[in-house]
Amino acid sequence: MIRLKNIEEIQRIGDAGKILAETYTELEKIVCAGISTREIDQAAHDFVMRRGARPAFLNYRDFPASICTSINEEVIHGIPGSRKLQNGDIIGLDFGVDLKGYIADAAVTLPVGKVNPEAQKLLKVTEECLNLGIAQARCGNRIKHISEAIYNHAKSNNFDVVRKYCGHGVGFEVHEDPQIMNYPGPGGNPRIKKGMVLAIEPMVNQGTHDVEILEDEWTVVTADSSLSAHFEHTIAVLEDHIRILTTLDEDNEIGY
Repeated sequence: MIRLKNIEEIQRIGDAGKILAETYTELEKIVCAGISTREIDQAAHDFVMRRGARPAFLNYRDFPASICTSINEEVIHGIPGSRKLQNGDIIGLDFGVDLKGYIADAAVTLPVGKVNPEAQKLLKVTEECLNLGIAQARCGNRIKHISEAIYNHAKSNNFDVVRKYCGHGVGFEVHEDPQIMNYPGPGGNPRIKKGMVLAIEPMVNQGTHDVEILEDEWTVVTADSSLSAHFEHTIAVLEDHIRILTTLDEDNEIGY
């Protein structure tokens, strides 16, 4: 069941989203060669706790950390640990903030030092996929308009999108209906309505769309060890515009 949100609820989710965006601003300052993913996790945890919120992913379905840290061929759900970043890596950070029961979710993939041109292109195209998907999340469209925009842009740049994992509703829980696939495949295709709050999150691979799960039962990697990038925003659908809830940009609304 899709749970629509009213203006006050959207504002509260947006308050969580602001803390989340501020967290990423802080993390961007410390992501560099030599830092461990555990240190990134601790920094994210401490920042949101100081703001009176809590990490939404910590212990969610027994996930053992506050933030997902996914390096290079790791697509999503990487568990922070002792591994240290190296120049040329890319790292996907996926984080959720729970502020008094209202939840926002966002992801970003960052370069570590100087990365090669193909990695730069992957990051650029994946973020473009996110923006194109968001632009389709308007009243009257259907969920697959988002999926098609993401898929078509990735394929036109000779990349592929992950099929096994997808975006979703968010706000009262970490994962809500509807599912938002990153390709126009089978499944539900509800019409987009005012009050929907959606986490749109393209996961784009350099090579095959196939993925595998490591022995830790969390970390998802590309089946061919190619690079993967992940970007995500939580957005709200309003009557005549889309509002991005997980950004600090003042220009956070897209009119129809």
